Amino acid sequence: MESQTFTTRTEEETIALGRRLAPALRGAVLLIGNLGAGKTTLAKGIVEGRRVATIDEVSSPTFTLIHQYGGQHSPDVVYHIDLYRLDEPREVESLGLDELFGGGALVLLEWAERFPALLPRRRTEIRLRPLEDESREIVVTPVE
Repeated sequence: MESQTFTTRTEEETIALGRRLAPALRGAVLLIGNLGAGKTTLAKGIVEGRRVATIDEVSSPTFTLIHQYGGQHSPDVVYHIDLYRLDEPREVESLGLDELFGGGALVLLEWAERFPALLPRRRTEIRLRPLEDESREIVVTPVE
């Protein structure tokens, strides 16, 4: 599969794109972008698109690091993880990401690109970039 590029103009369009992408996403999904790029907004749509929570139930995991949405069994579970506040690879390793990656759940990762050695080789990278006209460019790239 090749990269796909989308443009969204509003928060609602970004959420709707997340809903559209959700069924096809598997395993580790990196949400890459600067602060305010729309990573959590896209995550809201993805989680809702997987039917494991509503957009109102999804929030940034900046302070709790990991939010779990859905039941206890994969693929009905979505983990939303934010590594922004972590500085050392050993801190990331203590989260048990390998178990999550191996369990079959969808794992949404914000700021994971800071720790490339700890990421699975097979993943999807979603890059969000604000444009000058207040819209966002969102590029979805499978990595094998």
